[in-house]
Amino acid sequence: MNPIKTAIIGFGISGRCFQTPVIQAVSALDLTAVLSSNSEKVRAVLPQVEVYNTLGKLLAESEVELVVIATPNEQHYAMAAAALKAGKHVVVEKPFVINSPSGEALIRLAKDQNKLLTVYQSRRFDGDFFTVKKLIDEGKLGEVHTFISNYNRYRPHVQERWRERNEPGSGILYDLGSHLIDQVLQLFGMPDSVDAHLRNQRSGAQAVDHFHLILSYPTREVILHGNCLSTTPGPRFKIFGDKGSFIKHGMDPQEELLRQGIGPKSPEWGIDKPELYGRIDFLLDDVPCYGTIPTCHGGYEQFYLQVADAIRTGSALPVCAEEALTVIRIIEAAYRSDEQGRRIHL
Repeated sequence: MNPIKTAIIGFGISGRCFQTPVIQAVSALDLTAVLSSNSEKVRAVLPQVEVYNTLGKLLAESEVELVVIATPNEQHYAMAAAALKAGKHVVVEKPFVINSPSGEALIRLAKDQNKLLTVYQSRRFDGDFFTVKKLIDEGKLGEVHTFISNYNRYRPHVQERWRERNEPGSGILYDLGSHLIDQVLQLFGMPDSVDAHLRNQRSGAQAVDHFHLILSYPTREVILHGNCLSTTPGPRFKIFGDKGSFIKHGMDPQEELLRQGIGPKSPEWGIDKPELYGRIDFLLDDVPCYGTIPTCHGGYEQFYLQVADAIRTGSALPVCAEEALTVIRIIEAAYRSDEQGRRIHL
């Protein structure tokens, strides 16, 4: 079976660091084209690919089947729509789009064109999330009543980049929050309501750099928190059930490895440090017990393996666009909640 010819649209940190090495690790994909205004930067990393300076030329002149959109968030809709109209399958970097009408339109367009549309929610493939999902699915913690997920960083200085400008789709709720929301939807489904507090916390911040979301369910509360002023990130997950609790520190290592130029074929890929294994506390015959749970291996390449299978065999996509659209709807509700100072029912 011939590899699927693939193009990356945009060659900033997402296209260059986070997409290219993962795509190259999947033999079913063949990265043959890149859209970038800086051909020298592309060829320094990918000397064999064709570099295009306009999307129209790439779509018209290349033979790609799969297009990966790795541009700033505000460009996702227009780029994805053009690729779908050109008869290409499309992967969109998260967040899917910046508003729900755009997502609805892309989903309709993909169906009309009979092409696959998916979103790169890569942190479904974090090892710590695999571990959390396994514990919950197996009932090790009993009925979960409180779920806390944190994504805290220490980046005290505002940078001059699109993610931190006062632009649609900027700020860390779209950037980091979309990961946390997607993970919760995979675990518990759609919440009943959202109560959000958003801040431009750092001096000179133009975009949201602090979020605190409470997602309410009939029998549980989910708290999602992220900021840029935490010198200590604190626990990544704190999960409490009626039979036990689980607390996990540390981030999945894959993103940092990619930043260092280390990809999926390296021996340390997706493997957590033993000192960061999560702690579980539970009762056994009314006797308090505790221990550590080895973190499952993560693997972002699994996303593209499933995309390739979906294109070639018709199997399920790793992330359906409707799920990614739900993430955007919750982000929109969070902004309304903060602006109106009240809980928004979904």
